Amino acid sequence: MSSAPNLDIAAMKKRLLDRRKELEQVIEARAETRTESELDQQRIGRLSRMDAIQQQAMEEETGRRRAQEVDRIKAALQRIEEDDFGYCSVCEEPIAPKRLENDPATPLCINCAGRVN
Repeated sequence: MSSAPNLDIAAMKKRLLDRRKELEQVIEARAETRTESELDQQRIGRLSRMDAIQQQAMEEETGRRRAQEVDRIKAALQRIEEDDFGYCSVCEEPIAPKRLENDPATPLCINCAGRVN
């Protein structure tokens, strides 16, 4: 299978590489500055402790989502290397160019994406 027609693969690849680099820099910066919240009830009030726990959970979820996006980007770059970029990974039909322009890492056409959700 070759890459879908009417796509500027080089431009898509550049966007993917730029976004991956940006995400990896953010992930690295967060790892360097991350400090575990002090959850000692003797030192902080119950509400402040709850806020700290909630903030920590939100930071963990944000980190998980960033890592998930990096994985999606890596998979899209792999599809480019294998000359499968632009085709749905489920039905193997071409993905609409506008959909890829919006999210070059998407592995699914709109029909298959609708069935998954």
